[in-house]
Amino acid sequence: MDFVEVDLLKTAVSFEQYPDTLVPEIALVGRSNVGKSSLINCLTNRNKLARTSSTPGKTATINFYQIQKDRYRIVDLPGYGYAKVSKAEQEKWSAMIDTYLSKRYNLVQVIQLVDARHAPSKDDITMADWIRHYNFNTIVVATKIDKLKKSQIDKNLTEIYNDLQMDNNSILIPFSAEKRTGRNDLIALFDEILSNYSISEK
Repeated sequence: MDFVEVDLLKTAVSFEQYPDTLVPEIALVGRSNVGKSSLINCLTNRNKLARTSSTPGKTATINFYQIQKDRYRIVDLPGYGYAKVSKAEQEKWSAMIDTYLSKRYNLVQVIQLVDARHAPSKDDITMADWIRHYNFNTIVVATKIDKLKKSQIDKNLTEIYNDLQMDNNSILIPFSAEKRTGRNDLIALFDEILSNYSISEK
């Protein structure tokens, strides 16, 4: 899969604002500041396509990115679990995520991002359970892997695997946007997912 001709197609905060459902979508979900925007920029070789920030909670909309003149889409969902915004704002973001994930019939796959430096949070575990509940395969990207010492990598990946109740059918990809670790694995995964999918199958 070539990440060429990639552009931000639309931002949305409600179901009514979503673009059409004729195109397969892969959604990225994870805690605030886990690195979803950095992953998108790494995949597309566009440093400023998705806005990045060191401050959690900056993605407050659902961002639809079109690939190859809208043959496919990547959907960047708001980050969850950021405590420094109001409860009402947290609930609004949660509702946005839930509405998209439960109602979007052209959603091909949900890819969950977790920070490789830390054990999965309760919110991460809840999201992993949700992904399984809706019969998506568990695919987890462990971000910021370059921030770990080599001696920590296997231990932390094992902890993620166990805490999220992954199994032999699950996929865990260590990833670093800065070092581009895991980029080729992700591109191959996108190819596999999209080659096995047609809208009529949903």
